[in-house]
Order: sequence, then C-alpha cells, then structure tokens
Amino acid sequence: MKIFYSLTAATLLYVQVYSQVPVNNMLAVPYAKGNYQLAARFSPAKIKKMVFSTSVDPHWLKGSNRFWYMYETGNGKQWYIVDPSSRSKKPLFNPEKLAAAITLIVKDPFDAQHLPIENLKFTKDEKLIQFELKSTIDQLKKDRKDKKAADSLEKKTFYFQYDLQNQNLIELKNYEKVKPKPTWASIAPDSSAIIFARKFNLYWMDKANYKKALKNEDDSTIVEHQLTKDGVEFYDYGSGFGNETNVEREKNAKKRKGTQVLWSPDSKHFVMSRTDSRRVKDLWVINSIAMPRPTIETYKYQMPGEKEAPVRELLLFDFTAKTSKKLNVSLFKDQELSTWPAPVLQKNRDDEFRPSVWLGTNSKFYFYRTGRDLKRIDVCTVEINTGAVKVLTEERMNTYVEITRPGLVNDGKELIEWSERDGWAHFYLYDENGKLKNQITSGSFHCEDIVNIDQKNRVLYFTASGREAQDPYYMHLYRINFDGSRLELLNAGNFDNVISMSDDSHYFVNTASRVNAAPKSVLFDNSGHKLMDLEATDLSGLMASGYKFPEPFNVKADDGVTDLYGVMYKPFDFDATKKYPVIEYVYPGPQTEAVNKAFSLSMNNVDRLAQLGFIVVTVGNRGGNPGRSKWYHTYGYGNLRDYGLADKKATVEQLADKYAFIDINRVGITGHSGGGFMSTAAILVYPDFYKVAVSESGNHDNSIYNRWWSEKHHGVKETITPKGDTTFQYAIDKNQDLAKNLKGRLMLSTGEIDNNVNPSGTVRVINALIKANKRFDYVLLPGQRHAYGDMTEYFFWQKSDYFVKYLLGDFSQPVDILEIERDTEHNNKRPAATSGEISSQ
Repeated sequence: MKIFYSLTAATLLYVQVYSQVPVNNMLAVPYAKGNYQLAARFSPAKIKKMVFSTSVDPHWLKGSNRFWYMYETGNGKQWYIVDPSSRSKKPLFNPEKLAAAITLIVKDPFDAQHLPIENLKFTKDEKLIQFELKSTIDQLKKDRKDKKAADSLEKKTFYFQYDLQNQNLIELKNYEKVKPKPTWASIAPDSSAIIFARKFNLYWMDKANYKKALKNEDDSTIVEHQLTKDGVEFYDYGSGFGNETNVEREKNAKKRKGTQVLWSPDSKHFVMSRTDSRRVKDLWVINSIAMPRPTIETYKYQMPGEKEAPVRELLLFDFTAKTSKKLNVSLFKDQELSTWPAPVLQKNRDDEFRPSVWLGTNSKFYFYRTGRDLKRIDVCTVEINTGAVKVLTEERMNTYVEITRPGLVNDGKELIEWSERDGWAHFYLYDENGKLKNQITSGSFHCEDIVNIDQKNRVLYFTASGREAQDPYYMHLYRINFDGSRLELLNAGNFDNVISMSDDSHYFVNTASRVNAAPKSVLFDNSGHKLMDLEATDLSGLMASGYKFPEPFNVKADDGVTDLYGVMYKPFDFDATKKYPVIEYVYPGPQTEAVNKAFSLSMNNVDRLAQLGFIVVTVGNRGGNPGRSKWYHTYGYGNLRDYGLADKKATVEQLADKYAFIDINRVGITGHSGGGFMSTAAILVYPDFYKVAVSESGNHDNSIYNRWWSEKHHGVKETITPKGDTTFQYAIDKNQDLAKNLKGRLMLSTGEIDNNVNPSGTVRVINALIKANKRFDYVLLPGQRHAYGDMTEYFFWQKSDYFVKYLLGDFSQPVDILEIERDTEHNNKRPAATSGEISSQ
C-alpha cells in the first residue's frame, strides 16, 4: 500500500490507504480532491441561466373558463391564452410586433426575446390587456420631498393597453396606477371603510381619506376615527411591523399598523383576535454589525412549560354601530383561538384589492379553539346577532390533533371537515348542527386539501397521497360524491402533481413531475380526460452541462417493517469502481421530510454538494411527515431528540450493503434548523458511525425553543391540582447533554439575529463542548436571520470545505472562496427589471 503524508497549517492530513488505520489518533481515509469546479458549475446563479419555467401557473379569467400564462425558455418569454372549451392555445400577442411598438413609444430598444413586461392583467371585458414596463429614463419620485437625496430618482414606468383583436398598442398617459394595499389596511369588502391600528388601538378611515393616505401617508388632512381606547403595549389591537429593533419600535410607535381583521361579506361586522402578552417573558438578539452602533431586538417569546402564556380573546365588532363585544369562547387553559378566512377564488388572483372575509355568512362565522396540550380541538360557530357560540365538532386524541379549514356547503347548511380520527386523514360530512351524516373518504391513504366543492352535483374535489401503488408522497387529485360513492383518480401516473382548478370545477391544469423526470403541464377536464398538452420543461441546457437525474430508492426503517422513501444524489462524473463518502442531508420533521419528490431547481444542499465527490442521501424517517398515517406522523411524540436517528443510520447501512461504491466508514450528516438539531444529535448518539456533521441554525435545546412547536410535537403534561389549578409540565432531552460523546468533526453555525431559533440554543451546545474539552468549529453569520439571507452562498462553500477536508482529506483550498468570486458579475449593463415581474415559477 502507498502512504502519503502532508502537513498544512500544522494539521496532519490523512493517509491514503484502503484499510482504516489510525494515524496520531485521526482516522485515515482515502485522499481525494474535492471537485470544486463541477460543484461551481451548478450554482444558483448558473442554474437560472440553464432552466427557466418549470410549471404552468394559470391566471383564470373572470367571465369565462379561459386562462393566460407566461412561460419562459432559453428563447425568452412567451405569453399564451388558452380556451379549454375549444382546446385551443394561442400566443396572447406577437412578441416581435409588440416589442417594435413599445420601442417606438419608449425609445428604449426591445426585441421579442427581451420583453420585461410586468403586472399583466385582463380588463373586465376580456378583450384588452394592460401591462407596464420600466424604461431607462430617470425621473423624480412623485412623493419625494428632498429632491437632492441620493434615492430621489426612479426609472420611469410606461403603462400600456393592448387590444387583442386588432393588435393595437396604446400608451396610457397620465395613468394613475392603483397602489398596492398597505400592510396596515384592512379594507371592507365594499371598500367603504379601512381598519388599522395606531398607538395600540383600533382606528378607521373612509374611502376618500384612504385615497389620500395612498398618495401621502403623512397628509395632515386625513381624517381618522378611533374605535377603541383600552389598548396598551403588549395588549393591543395591532400586529406591529415585526423584526424591529428596540430603537425602530420606539420610532414606529405612532405609525399605522396592521391588524388581523376578517370582515363579514356585507361589510357590517368584523372579527379579530386580541392577545394579552404582558406576562410573556422577553427574549433578545443583538445585531453587532448595525450602524452606527450595535442594536438589540427585544420580543415576546414563550418557551415550553412556562406558565406565562399569552391570553387570546375573540372580539366581534358591529361596524355600523361602532360597538364591540368580547365573545365567551373560553374553555381550555392557555387555549389558542383561530378564525378561518374564506377561500380566495382563482379568478380574483390578479385583482388589486382582495378583501379578507371570514369563513361563513353575514349571520355567522367559524373558528376553532385548541387546548394547550393540543389534544383537543373544537370547531365552533358564532351567531352574529346574539354572539352565541356553538360547538359543531370535537376532535380528541391522545397525541396532538390537527385540523384544516372546513368546506362550507350551501352557506353552511352542511360542513365538510378534515379529520385524522381513524388514524388517516379523511373528510366527513356534517349538517349545520354538527351531526355527522357520513364519512366521505376512507381507507389507508392521506387526504390533503379541499380543492373545490361542486354544491349542485354534490361532488368534492380534493388532493390526497398514498392511495396509488407508488411513492406514498406523490400528490394526486380526486373527485368523490358527498355520500362517499364514485371515488375517481383524475391525474393518473407515477408522478407528484401540482393542480390549479377553475372556480367552477370544469377544468384543471396539472403539472406532473418527479426528481428524475422533467415537469410537464397538461390541461384536463373534471373527469380526468386529457384535453391538451401545455408545456414541458426544457432541460436541454442543464443536461448539456453534465447534469444527471438523482435516483429514488426505498429501504426499511430500523424496525425492519416500515417503508422509507429517499433520493440518492451522485456526482455527475460518477465512477462505480470508486469508493465514495456518503452525506445524509436531514430534516426530522414532523412538519415535513427533506426529501424532494418533484424536480426542483433548489440544488444547493443536495445535487451541488454531491458534485464535490460525495454520495448525498435524503430519506424520510418515522415521525417525519404528516402525509402518511397518523401513526407514522406521531412516532416521535414524547422523544423529540432521538426518534429519527435510527432510521437515518439504518438507511446508510442498507445502501452500503447494496452498493459497493458507498464507503460505510466515511459518513457525514448535515441539515438546517430541525436538520441542524438532528445532525448534531446524530453525531453524538452514534459517534462511531457519523464522522462529520455540519449543523445549521439547530434548535439543539427544545426547552428554549417556541412553545407551540415543541409542546405540540414532543408533548406537554397538563395537571389539575385538587384545588382546580391547571399546570403544565415539560421535559425533553437536549443535544448538550451528549457533548461528552463527540468523537468526529462537528461544525455549528447560526445567524446572529435569528429570532426563530435563538442563537442561545447553539451557544448552549458550544458551552457543553468546551466543558467536555472537545474540539469543534463554529461559524457565526453576522446580521443574519434563520435562513442566512445573502450569506447563504458563503456558508454553502464553508460547509463544502468542511466535508471535503474531513471526509475526503483535501485541505488544498485557498483562503479566498474563488467559486463565489467567479460567479460575481462585473459589468456595466443596466439591471433587468425584477420588481413585480411576471413569473410562472
């Protein structure tokens, strides 16, 4: 055998051997160079230049079943109009002629391949379209007071109207574009009143004054009317701006703020939830790079088991009388309350104004309340005239209960509810008094969402997974009669599907895809008959660059019984005669599993990492996904640290037994958030199996993570004392408890101002590792939230380096991250328009 030695920065590199030989207490591994060039070829910036639209996103029209969409390929963008009734698909306009007509007006050169059209929409008669386009002309912003300020100029926007029949283009001069609805405005359905919060209380203004506010929010002539007077800080009526530093919160104290209002359809009433958070304890993050001096952000944050809980109230306002009443909805200690908005119609998606309307009628609305232990949920209605609360259905389980928005039939004379009461997610039909009429769907499969309800024909359209003999996560569209008869699959095929259905349920656009198949978009009728092909994603540029599809697989869980489904990503220069280290990209759930089912352009953590010279594996685990049985989903209940680890380890072992190219002695693991938590737990629970872990933003100590997620998925014990007092006990295993077990290489990272998973969770693991005299690595991303923002690409290469060093033995990279340097564009070209640009992705 050949042995090579190399010293770099006083670090002994690995020995190239084909047996595991310890050298100075370090595990020797076969040395190989990391293929940075191949990985860099598939950066997010480069992928965007090889793959464009991956699905058809239909904009259904109001007066017909027609829809339009934009689709982009390497030849540029095309806009189409589709008439399902005649099975016709036509270009919405001739892009060459339109580009020439726009050029004549704007005086900037455009061509058919480069039309930066924005905010396209149809007019009411569906014979004209309107759109806008930015030019290179600089003009003064209309609302600018300081004309000399650096940001006082903007690019002039031209507004156009295009006649689809005679193909005439007209510039809309002096066009007053409807400004986007401000975040603070809750507008009545008839537009007569606008509700907002200011100085902790509710206010309202009429339509005329709202128009003034759209032009200038600081207009001193705006007339506002105060609705409430009892609001105080942390027991207010407004939602605030979020992500505010303490200085910003003080600065914004008197500004208008949004409030979570749902209106009645007739605009006479609205309902809102008010929260008393005064007793909830504070948490903090510090931004060290804020200028001119570091800033602190203080926010309310309840941790698991803490008795200082927010108190929810449900308030019903009679807007005509300008009165309100607090509804009597209390039942559970520390309960949560939530009202449902009415579903939004597809045909209204392009409207400038879409009111927030409650689920219900003018005379009643629906809400639900949840016990703190999340084992009890009541679905209720409120009668508007009396304020009476009526319980329609009760959901009870020994683990957490979940619920989705119910479907109303004939204004609530019947109700379709989603429930997991028999161990699978199914739909149930109730009458208006909450009496069960019948179970609509049944069997060993998971129903996901209500898509449409055909009230006249009493047909339910819904999505579900696990019914077909294929990957149980592939989503399909079905129809079924209310009485449970005639269940029909509408989009057959071994694919995952994304559906957009017309409001009248006559047609739907279906995009079918797999990780190893290009997405295709097809138009169907409501019986599942294919009407026409629309688009197929063009992957020719991607394939020409050397891309190869990953490989789906299935294995058994550690119990030897439960089926698990995963995807294997290989280097595109894969050589079956070589031995490759394996890296697991993980997320434990229980909200989802980090396993792609459809083709995705998000290659950052899987495809691209594999190109460095690894086999990257993603796989589910028991307890990891709500899209299977309730048993599968709640497997980790009561053991939120270790529940998925055995399945991850068993997966690699089975794959190594099957494939000689997998090196079972070189296993790494990585993940973000819950995956950061899981990867650290894995290297500490199985220190002889996992050699390297990179853990991003992990909730390592779930006793200081947020109450709602942690108590729900791990469980909290509710105890009632003989005096009738209710308390909650919570205990959970933490990653820092296992710090003494570390044997391999561990890198921890966190965003400095992560107010989702507070950095203190990572710091507690660091503290335990130091006290256990362990070597480890730590990367702090200054000024970044949970997802790392503009430092995401930087950390990808930091993570890559770590695995390349300690799984491949390659320490050759310079201090500069050359891959980022090469990907940075340096030119003087005008920037492409991005704000509001029409996209089908």
